[in-house]
Amino acid sequence: MIDEIKTLLDNYISWLRDKTTLRQVEDWVEITTPYLDRHNDLLQIYARRSDSGYILTDDGYIIDDLEQSGCKLETPKRQALLKMTINGFGVQLNEKRLEIRASYENFALRKHNLLQAMLSVNDLFYLAEPLVSTLFFEDVVSWLELSEIRYTPQVKFTGKTGYDHLFDFVIPKSRLKPERILRAINRPSKDTAQALVFAWIDTREVRPSESVAYALLNDTERPVSPDVIEALRSYEVNPVPWSNRDSVREEFAA
Repeated sequence: MIDEIKTLLDNYISWLRDKTTLRQVEDWVEITTPYLDRHNDLLQIYARRSDSGYILTDDGYIIDDLEQSGCKLETPKRQALLKMTINGFGVQLNEKRLEIRASYENFALRKHNLLQAMLSVNDLFYLAEPLVSTLFFEDVVSWLELSEIRYTPQVKFTGKTGYDHLFDFVIPKSRLKPERILRAINRPSKDTAQALVFAWIDTREVRPSESVAYALLNDTERPVSPDVIEALRSYEVNPVPWSNRDSVREEFAA
Protein backbone atom coordinates (compact mmCIF):
# COMPACT_ATOMS: atom_id res chain seq x y z
CA MET A 1 0.00 0.00 0.00
CA ILE A 2 2.83 2.43 0.80
CA ASP A 3 4.43 1.80 -2.60
CA GLU A 4 1.09 2.38 -4.31
CA ILE A 5 0.57 5.72 -2.55
CA LYS A 6 4.17 6.76 -3.28
CA THR A 7 3.57 6.07 -6.98
CA LEU A 8 0.37 8.13 -6.92
CA LEU A 9 2.18 11.06 -5.30
CA ASP A 10 5.07 10.79 -7.78
CA ASN A 11 2.59 10.76 -10.68
CA TYR A 12 0.82 13.82 -9.31
CA ILE A 13 4.05 15.78 -8.97
CA SER A 14 5.15 14.75 -12.48
CA TRP A 15 1.79 15.85 -13.91
CA LEU A 16 2.07 19.19 -12.11
CA ARG A 17 5.59 19.79 -13.43
CA ASP A 18 4.85 18.72 -17.01
CA LYS A 19 1.67 20.82 -17.30
CA THR A 20 3.20 24.03 -15.92
CA THR A 21 4.46 26.66 -18.40
CA LEU A 22 6.41 29.91 -17.92
CA ARG A 23 6.41 33.25 -19.77
CA GLN A 24 8.35 36.47 -19.12
CA VAL A 25 6.12 39.53 -18.63
CA GLU A 26 8.36 42.55 -17.98
CA ASP A 27 9.81 42.05 -14.46
CA TRP A 28 7.48 39.15 -13.71
CA VAL A 29 7.37 35.50 -14.72
CA GLU A 30 3.86 34.32 -15.56
CA ILE A 31 3.29 30.75 -14.30
CA THR A 32 0.43 28.92 -15.99
CA THR A 33 -0.66 25.93 -13.93
CA PRO A 34 -2.85 22.92 -14.79
CA TYR A 35 -5.45 23.92 -12.19
CA LEU A 36 -8.75 25.20 -13.59
CA ASP A 37 -10.87 28.09 -12.36
CA ARG A 38 -14.66 28.10 -12.50
CA HIS A 39 -14.53 29.21 -16.16
CA ASN A 40 -12.39 26.15 -17.00
CA ASP A 41 -9.45 28.47 -17.68
CA LEU A 42 -5.98 27.60 -16.39
CA LEU A 43 -5.01 29.43 -13.20
CA GLN A 44 -2.07 31.79 -13.55
CA ILE A 45 0.18 33.33 -10.92
CA TYR A 46 3.10 35.75 -11.21
CA ALA A 47 6.54 35.70 -9.60
CA ARG A 48 9.40 38.19 -9.35
CA ARG A 49 12.49 38.63 -7.26
CA SER A 50 12.46 40.75 -4.12
CA ASP A 51 15.18 41.76 -1.68
CA SER A 52 14.36 38.79 0.56
CA GLY A 53 13.57 36.19 -2.13
CA TYR A 54 10.46 36.14 -4.31
CA ILE A 55 6.95 37.59 -4.39
CA LEU A 56 4.15 35.40 -5.74
CA THR A 57 0.75 36.91 -6.57
CA ASP A 58 -2.51 36.25 -8.42
CA ASP A 59 -2.49 39.94 -9.47
CA GLY A 60 -6.00 40.33 -8.05
CA TYR A 61 -7.59 37.84 -10.44
CA ILE A 62 -9.64 35.79 -7.96
CA ILE A 63 -11.29 38.67 -6.09
CA ASP A 64 -11.82 40.77 -9.24
CA ASP A 65 -13.51 37.83 -10.95
CA LEU A 66 -15.80 37.20 -7.99
CA GLU A 67 -16.79 40.85 -7.73
CA GLN A 68 -17.45 41.11 -11.47
CA SER A 69 -19.78 38.12 -11.09
CA GLY A 70 -21.81 39.92 -8.44
CA CYS A 71 -20.23 38.36 -5.35
CA LYS A 72 -19.17 41.25 -3.15
CA LEU A 73 -16.84 40.66 -0.22
CA GLU A 74 -17.65 43.84 1.64
CA THR A 75 -19.52 42.54 4.68
CA PRO A 76 -17.54 42.04 7.91
CA LYS A 77 -18.51 38.35 8.00
CA ARG A 78 -17.20 37.71 4.49
CA GLN A 79 -14.06 39.73 5.11
CA ALA A 80 -13.38 37.69 8.24
CA LEU A 81 -13.94 34.42 6.39
CA LEU A 82 -11.68 35.58 3.53
CA LYS A 83 -8.86 36.48 5.90
CA MET A 84 -9.25 33.28 7.93
CA THR A 85 -9.05 31.22 4.74
CA ILE A 86 -5.96 32.86 3.24
CA ASN A 87 -4.19 33.14 6.60
CA GLY A 88 -4.41 29.36 6.83
CA PHE A 89 -2.09 29.21 3.82
CA GLY A 90 0.21 32.03 4.91
CA VAL A 91 -1.16 34.26 2.14
CA GLN A 92 -1.55 38.03 2.52
CA LEU A 93 -4.21 40.31 1.04
CA ASN A 94 -2.61 43.36 -0.66
CA GLU A 95 -5.51 45.52 -1.85
CA LYS A 96 -7.27 42.87 -3.98
CA ARG A 97 -4.20 40.76 -4.68
CA LEU A 98 -3.48 37.45 -2.97
CA GLU A 99 0.26 37.44 -2.27
CA ILE A 100 2.85 35.30 -0.57
CA ARG A 101 6.61 35.67 -0.10
CA ALA A 102 9.00 32.81 -0.76
CA SER A 103 12.67 31.95 -0.47
CA TYR A 104 14.68 29.80 -2.87
CA GLU A 105 14.31 26.85 -0.50
CA ASN A 106 10.52 27.02 0.05
CA PHE A 107 9.43 28.37 -3.36
CA ALA A 108 7.57 25.18 -4.36
CA LEU A 109 5.70 25.01 -1.05
CA ARG A 110 4.70 28.69 -1.14
CA LYS A 111 3.57 28.40 -4.77
CA HIS A 112 1.41 25.44 -3.76
CA ASN A 113 -0.05 27.42 -0.83
CA LEU A 114 -0.96 30.39 -3.05
CA LEU A 115 -2.73 28.16 -5.56
CA GLN A 116 -4.64 26.36 -2.81
CA ALA A 117 -5.66 29.72 -1.33
CA MET A 118 -6.90 30.89 -4.75
CA LEU A 119 -8.97 27.74 -5.21
CA SER A 120 -10.33 27.90 -1.65
CA VAL A 121 -11.35 31.57 -1.88
CA ASN A 122 -13.00 31.02 -5.24
CA ASP A 123 -14.93 27.99 -3.97
CA LEU A 124 -15.95 29.64 -0.70
CA PHE A 125 -17.34 32.80 -2.21
CA TYR A 126 -18.58 32.07 -5.71
CA LEU A 127 -22.37 32.22 -5.75
CA ALA A 128 -25.13 33.58 -7.94
CA GLU A 129 -26.72 36.26 -5.76
CA PRO A 130 -30.30 35.87 -7.09
CA LEU A 131 -30.26 32.13 -6.38
CA VAL A 132 -28.20 31.68 -3.22
CA SER A 133 -28.71 33.79 -0.11
CA THR A 134 -25.92 32.38 2.06
CA LEU A 135 -22.53 30.86 1.53
CA PHE A 136 -22.36 27.08 1.51
CA PHE A 137 -19.70 27.24 4.21
CA GLU A 138 -22.10 29.21 6.40
CA ASP A 139 -24.86 26.68 5.69
CA VAL A 140 -22.60 23.88 6.88
CA VAL A 141 -21.65 25.79 10.04
CA SER A 142 -25.32 26.43 10.82
CA TRP A 143 -26.20 22.76 10.32
CA LEU A 144 -23.32 21.54 12.51
CA GLU A 145 -24.28 23.89 15.31
CA LEU A 146 -28.00 23.15 15.04
CA SER A 147 -27.15 19.43 15.19
CA GLU A 148 -24.94 20.02 18.27
CA ILE A 149 -21.91 18.57 16.47
CA ARG A 150 -18.56 19.55 18.01
CA TYR A 151 -16.05 20.82 15.46
CA THR A 152 -12.95 22.91 14.90
CA PRO A 153 -13.10 25.11 11.76
CA GLN A 154 -10.37 25.78 9.20
CA VAL A 155 -7.70 23.31 10.31
CA LYS A 156 -4.40 23.08 8.43
CA PHE A 157 -2.38 19.87 8.33
CA THR A 158 1.10 19.41 6.88
CA GLY A 159 1.17 16.33 4.68
CA LYS A 160 3.87 13.75 4.10
CA THR A 161 5.22 15.77 1.15
CA GLY A 162 5.59 18.88 3.33
CA TYR A 163 2.67 20.63 1.61
CA ASP A 164 0.01 22.28 3.77
CA HIS A 165 -3.64 21.33 3.31
CA LEU A 166 -6.60 23.24 4.73
CA PHE A 167 -9.69 21.31 5.80
CA ASP A 168 -12.90 23.14 6.63
CA PHE A 169 -13.83 21.20 9.76
CA VAL A 170 -12.36 18.58 12.06
CA ILE A 171 -14.66 16.65 14.40
CA PRO A 172 -12.45 15.30 17.20
CA LYS A 173 -12.25 11.67 18.18
CA SER A 174 -14.81 10.50 20.71
CA ARG A 175 -15.31 7.31 22.67
CA LEU A 176 -17.49 5.96 19.86
CA LYS A 177 -16.04 7.47 16.67
CA PRO A 178 -12.58 8.31 15.28
CA GLU A 179 -11.42 11.71 14.11
CA ARG A 180 -13.53 12.97 11.19
CA ILE A 181 -12.03 15.41 8.68
CA LEU A 182 -14.45 17.39 6.51
CA ARG A 183 -14.18 19.60 3.48
CA ALA A 184 -17.23 21.51 2.19
CA ILE A 185 -17.19 21.74 -1.62
CA ASN A 186 -19.48 24.41 -2.99
CA ARG A 187 -19.04 23.45 -6.66
CA PRO A 188 -18.25 19.73 -6.89
CA SER A 189 -16.20 18.97 -10.01
CA LYS A 190 -13.39 16.75 -11.20
CA ASP A 191 -10.82 19.39 -10.15
CA THR A 192 -12.21 20.02 -6.67
CA ALA A 193 -12.46 16.26 -6.10
CA GLN A 194 -8.89 15.76 -7.32
CA ALA A 195 -7.62 18.50 -5.02
CA LEU A 196 -9.33 16.90 -2.01
CA VAL A 197 -8.08 13.42 -2.96
CA PHE A 198 -4.48 14.64 -3.11
CA ALA A 199 -4.87 16.50 0.19
CA TRP A 200 -6.26 13.38 1.87
CA ILE A 201 -3.66 11.00 0.39
CA ASP A 202 -0.90 13.33 1.53
CA THR A 203 -2.43 13.92 4.96
CA ARG A 204 -3.78 10.61 6.16
CA GLU A 205 -0.37 9.07 6.83
CA VAL A 206 0.36 11.79 9.39
CA ARG A 207 -3.07 11.53 11.08
CA PRO A 208 -4.31 8.73 13.38
CA SER A 209 -4.76 5.56 11.35
CA GLU A 210 -8.50 5.40 12.02
CA SER A 211 -9.21 9.00 10.87
CA VAL A 212 -11.95 9.30 8.24
CA ALA A 213 -12.40 11.94 5.50
CA TYR A 214 -15.71 13.33 4.23
CA ALA A 215 -16.65 15.62 1.37
CA LEU A 216 -19.84 17.65 1.90
CA LEU A 217 -21.03 18.32 -1.65
CA ASN A 218 -23.38 21.18 -2.50
CA ASP A 219 -26.12 19.77 -4.73
CA THR A 220 -28.59 22.59 -4.08
CA GLU A 221 -28.57 23.87 -7.66
CA ARG A 222 -27.50 20.77 -9.60
CA PRO A 223 -26.88 17.09 -8.87
CA VAL A 224 -23.33 15.94 -8.21
CA SER A 225 -21.75 14.07 -11.10
CA PRO A 226 -21.42 10.30 -10.53
CA ASP A 227 -17.79 10.65 -11.68
CA VAL A 228 -17.07 12.96 -8.73
CA ILE A 229 -18.72 10.54 -6.30
CA GLU A 230 -16.76 7.59 -7.69
CA ALA A 231 -13.45 9.48 -7.69
CA LEU A 232 -13.84 10.34 -4.01
CA ARG A 233 -14.89 6.85 -2.99
CA SER A 234 -11.96 5.32 -4.87
CA TYR A 235 -9.56 7.08 -2.51
CA GLU A 236 -11.53 6.48 0.68
CA VAL A 237 -13.13 9.92 0.90
CA ASN A 238 -16.79 9.62 1.88
CA PRO A 239 -19.00 11.78 -0.38
CA VAL A 240 -22.06 13.31 1.29
CA PRO A 241 -24.43 15.27 -0.97
CA TRP A 242 -25.88 18.19 0.98
CA SER A 243 -29.41 16.92 0.33
CA ASN A 244 -28.42 13.71 2.14
CA ARG A 245 -26.65 15.35 5.10
CA ASP A 246 -29.04 13.91 7.68
CA SER A 247 -27.65 10.46 6.89
CA VAL A 248 -24.40 11.39 8.68
CA ARG A 249 -25.86 13.54 11.46
CA GLU A 250 -25.61 10.84 14.15
CA GLU A 251 -22.19 9.73 12.92
CA PHE A 252 -20.83 13.27 13.20
CA ALA A 253 -22.53 13.94 16.55
CA ALA A 254 -21.25 10.76 18.20
